[in-house]
Amino acid sequence: MIIAPLPRLIIEPAVRAGLLEDLGMAGDVTSIAVIPADHRSRLFMVARKPGVIAGLDAAQLAFQLVDPAICLSRHIDDGAAVKPGDVIATIEGASRALLTGERTALNFLGHLSGIATVTAGIVAAIKDTKAFVVCTRKTTPGLRALEKYAVRAGGGMNHRFALHDAVLIKDNHVAIAGGVTEAIRRAKAGVGHMVKIEVEVDTLDQLLEAMEIGVDAVLLDNMTPDELREAVGIVAGRAMTEASGGITPATALEIAASGVDLLSVGWITHSAPTLDIGLDFDAG
Repeated sequence: MIIAPLPRLIIEPAVRAGLLEDLGMAGDVTSIAVIPADHRSRLFMVARKPGVIAGLDAAQLAFQLVDPAICLSRHIDDGAAVKPGDVIATIEGASRALLTGERTALNFLGHLSGIATVTAGIVAAIKDTKAFVVCTRKTTPGLRALEKYAVRAGGGMNHRFALHDAVLIKDNHVAIAGGVTEAIRRAKAGVGHMVKIEVEVDTLDQLLEAMEIGVDAVLLDNMTPDELREAVGIVAGRAMTEASGGITPATALEIAASGVDLLSVGWITHSAPTLDIGLDFDAG
């Protein structure tokens, strides 16, 4: 799979902030004290656990912001599956700079690869259905673009990126507006023709109301597989159907088999475990 890279302009602020947080006000005092300034090393970035890689651009930038002369040679690309012992990249340069950038580089790579890995697990579970896995806005502040990129690297798709790029009428919007129909009516009157409108519904009665006035997509929240199948029948192709709530690799197939178009999964960005990746010194 070819994953379109993020522009450096998007990646650099997050990576720079990570480095500044680690360097503090005095820099890497350990490496400065212990490692001669002219010492050079070659390191191997190695997978410790099976998974899917994402975040190599961020990892490379973490090293090169410390020292632009560092050379990182990739042996695989983002989106590739790895097994324990696989060499992901070889990194060469001044030893002090390599050690200074190491933790920030691995933090980004491990976190983003963890997201790609769990996403790929759900994608694999529903591969024989028409449904796609999508993420949500439940992301780490400041890392949304990177985390949503990692979802794509794992074979998933992105939901809206922020509050401005689509209308998603949630339960509180409905409650404050006075009902599903009134909330949708106000949304249609308040946005331009290029803006999609989705509404969250908790019941089939709310779904019937939404379909009467018309929307682009419906978020079917915490419905059972039987309810989802009935909901898909009610919609009958007139809108995108998105299932949300309680979706795991174990439950994904039954939910996807209901015929919904999308499986919305928040935990793949906010709770994915880090993929264990190490940096090994080449003593040879």
